[in-house]
Amino acid sequence: MSFRSHSSDSRNDAKDSDSLKSTSVDRFETHIKDEQESQRADIPSIEVSHDGSVLKDEEGPYVVPKVGMEFETEDHAYKCYSGYAVLEGFSIRKDFVNKSRVYGGVVSRRYTCYRQGYRPTKHIADLRKSRHETRTGCLAQMTIARQPNGKFRVTRFETEHNHEFVTPSTGHMLPSQRRLTFAQAVEVDLSKGPGMDGVPKLGMGFDSEDHAYEFYNTYAAQVGFSVRKDYVNRSKIDGAVASRRFTCFREGFRQKDKRDLNVKRPRKETRIGCMAQLVISRQSDGKYRVTHFEERHNHELVAPYRVHMLRSQKRLTAVQVESSEVDGSTTQPKLVSGTPCNKAGDEDIHGYQLIDYNNKLSFKRMRDMREGELERLQQYFHSKQLKNPSFYCSMQLDAEDQITNIFWTDVKMLVDYGDFGDVVCFDTTCRLYKDCRPFVAFTGVNHHKQMVVFSASFLYDETIESYKWLFQTFLKAMSGKKPKTILTDQDAVIAEAIKSVLPETRHRVCAWHVYQRALKQLNHMFVGSDSFINDLTSCFLEHEENEAFVAAWNFMLDAYGLWENEWLHEIFKERETWATAYGRHIFHADTKSVQLCAGFTSSLRKYLKFDVDVLPFFKHLGKMLTDWHYKELEANYDMSQRSPRLMGDVILLKQVRDIYTPVIFELFQLEYEASLNILINQCAQNGSLFEYKVNIYGKQQEYHLSFNSTEERVTCSCMKFEYMGILCSHALKVLDYRNIKMLPIQYIIKRWTRDARV
Repeated sequence: MSFRSHSSDSRNDAKDSDSLKSTSVDRFETHIKDEQESQRADIPSIEVSHDGSVLKDEEGPYVVPKVGMEFETEDHAYKCYSGYAVLEGFSIRKDFVNKSRVYGGVVSRRYTCYRQGYRPTKHIADLRKSRHETRTGCLAQMTIARQPNGKFRVTRFETEHNHEFVTPSTGHMLPSQRRLTFAQAVEVDLSKGPGMDGVPKLGMGFDSEDHAYEFYNTYAAQVGFSVRKDYVNRSKIDGAVASRRFTCFREGFRQKDKRDLNVKRPRKETRIGCMAQLVISRQSDGKYRVTHFEERHNHELVAPYRVHMLRSQKRLTAVQVESSEVDGSTTQPKLVSGTPCNKAGDEDIHGYQLIDYNNKLSFKRMRDMREGELERLQQYFHSKQLKNPSFYCSMQLDAEDQITNIFWTDVKMLVDYGDFGDVVCFDTTCRLYKDCRPFVAFTGVNHHKQMVVFSASFLYDETIESYKWLFQTFLKAMSGKKPKTILTDQDAVIAEAIKSVLPETRHRVCAWHVYQRALKQLNHMFVGSDSFINDLTSCFLEHEENEAFVAAWNFMLDAYGLWENEWLHEIFKERETWATAYGRHIFHADTKSVQLCAGFTSSLRKYLKFDVDVLPFFKHLGKMLTDWHYKELEANYDMSQRSPRLMGDVILLKQVRDIYTPVIFELFQLEYEASLNILINQCAQNGSLFEYKVNIYGKQQEYHLSFNSTEERVTCSCMKFEYMGILCSHALKVLDYRNIKMLPIQYIIKRWTRDARV
């Protein structure tokens, strides 16, 4: 049986990130295109006919292999099978060969899937040389034999695989497909837009009527027609939409009007009875599902370069610039300098304004820009929008109409936020350097615990009004989706802005930043004391229980005579915002600091200096983001081809190994290993609720757990699952004690799974 894995096929039901991902067919970085163009001459091209059968490369046409097919040489046969493997998503290996004893030429040859066979047991026995298992006994193969006419004929062709195929974006990593470049892989990956790989399907669900319209309208843009909201049926009880029909703009016929007889220049007839439509109905769960879909049109569809002229596709106006260039009517966008700006010409190609006139500051900005810097910034952002319609940028003015704060994000950032925007780190480290531009970034971690960037900004004013504007603009760009948790540096202005704009989001202060401030405030204590640094570190970063934290804090104040230190007194008052012991009930994806990548700020700093042109900064930032995306592709490829080694034949570990990403599975397996050394000391029962007390063998600290036998739910006083998203060793011990050998589904968080981006 053949298993395939195509990430874009199963994204149609994405909830909060529908609007964020609908533009992922755009290219997210210009240099990816440049790299592709520069390397295209060195890459053999592969083409597929409309029926999916004909393969071509630079040396001539080939067809999908089948028994009886003949090739001029053995090399032609290999290239044909390799080209077929590229499209399917697997790698091949030259396996068996039979050569003539007379003249030494190849008589027959077998090419197999690279996952054919199994590793010899002698290598598995030596754990010091153990590698990840890649072979699964796959039987897919193609065998050729030399004929009397000198050609090679396919004598056997097996197409069935017993493993998943790789996605197009990771195909270049396969051993036999090294000729595919990363630039090609990224292009293929982004061209597989969520839900846009085919047509709408019956039963497809949407969170709202608007989501359904946006989906159908985006599909219409790809096909080449405009959409109209036609029939609507509302509930008599609450007035909400019960069902809705979206149709092609050429649906129905125009009704005759007596007034038309007196019109000298009647309008052109646009409606011709087209039946193409999409009907949605509200279900009992509040969602809307497709109940009817008609795909066929009775008219010609619009060419791609004219789609932006359709009424419902006005937002797709990137082509307007290209089309206007043809007739010479293109005008250069009007730039706003450091002097008072002119509203004329400030509207960008998307129909929204680059300049946010509705949220002007009532005072002058705090920091100045270098002469000519703003013009270069605007030229850069305009060029990005012309090349990529999904690029989003917004600028805030001050009281003198000077651009003060700048926000931007692109399609890759939007997609990353849609998948991993539950926890956001607001990194403001660069603003502390007075010789650098005030760069700030919204970041997070993906399912491999790798850093991703959601958006970035230059803040030349650091008042509460500016931060409020920044968070409001961030939400607008992210289609209103709010993070569950936001982690920031300790700053009263930032805290007040978050409280105002994101009242439902849990705000945590980075404990590492507070600790760094403590080192500066108490540096005089390091002289003559070797133990102070250890006790200080223990107070700020190690204790997970409230009582233990307070006890360690009081001990430090007593031991070193710090009861009168005002800074420590003030920071202790705010302990619930930063101390680890007070934030374990809040999910923060196991992030310890807002600086998720140690080299991120340091690498950017030299490009942010005021005496350096700003454009190299964007180029360097783009390269960093591309490198991180490539690392994710590598991690995805490695995840699909290699399985982490199990510590034993444990059913639970086998289950989660196929669910979690390798890095999360390793953390889970460590917790399971630790559970083997845990003792259950006490149990009390109250109906279906069981209370347990456990401790690690040889240690006195006890943990309290409750288990609901009806729901198979377990909670632990350490709250590891609440803040990290994987069960702790104490909870795993209780589940095993209750003879539960499979991890309950409620303890599997999607953001840590292999299907996190599905």
